[in-house]
Amino acid sequence: MFRHISRIRILLFLTMLFPVFSCAGESIVSYDYEVVNTYAHDKTAYTQGLFVENGYLYESCGQYGMSSFRKYDIVSGKIMDEVSFGREYFAEGSCCLDGIVYILTWMEETCFVYDLATMSQIGSLPYAGEGWGLATDGSQLIMSDGTSSLRFLDPLTFALRKTVEVTMDGKPLRFINELEYIGGMIWANVYLSDTVVMINPETGKVEGKIDFSRLYPYSERHDKADVLNGIAYDRDTGKIYVTGKLWPSIYEIEIL
Repeated sequence: MFRHISRIRILLFLTMLFPVFSCAGESIVSYDYEVVNTYAHDKTAYTQGLFVENGYLYESCGQYGMSSFRKYDIVSGKIMDEVSFGREYFAEGSCCLDGIVYILTWMEETCFVYDLATMSQIGSLPYAGEGWGLATDGSQLIMSDGTSSLRFLDPLTFALRKTVEVTMDGKPLRFINELEYIGGMIWANVYLSDTVVMINPETGKVEGKIDFSRLYPYSERHDKADVLNGIAYDRDTGKIYVTGKLWPSIYEIEIL
């Protein structure tokens, strides 16, 4: 969530020295994966939120002066529709519930509310603190803010229903970022790593993880490519897609 590439490089180096998390001593299932398909992705898109609805891929993109919300044809990568935000907003995670899209902002404490069908704004909702990732379990919204806490929110009012502390090896897991709800678990990007964790929504315990470090190795990334970020699940087909900030590709993966 620190937004400058030079700072990203420094933080990635520090993470190698002082890991964001450790899984020693706890029974956490490590999953492997294979890439089923690779699709084009706009490498100018600073991916913050990613989801699939009605066969289309939707993405919220960050950076001040460049933030947007987009609708894509998955196979071709063509942008079908796009909404831009004012220069004062840094768009963050997003999700869709019952045809309504919710888009967080990083430090502006505002969630924009859009109608999915028309891509038009129909309101906004306030919240306190930073906004990072957003997902839904079908009845409520689940929000991350860069800490180890997840907030469960009322979709109509954004009122806090409960807070769950995410832990790995009995310790708080920081930098919970982009979220997706898959098979009763919360999948989350862990910022500054190539790992996605699977979180039990009731206990907050990490029960599974996937190391995506070989998906787009740092040795192959173009100069501006940033970290892994973006998980989308198609409920109709069971397909899972992942990408990263400023990555040229979106990967359809199958968990092994």
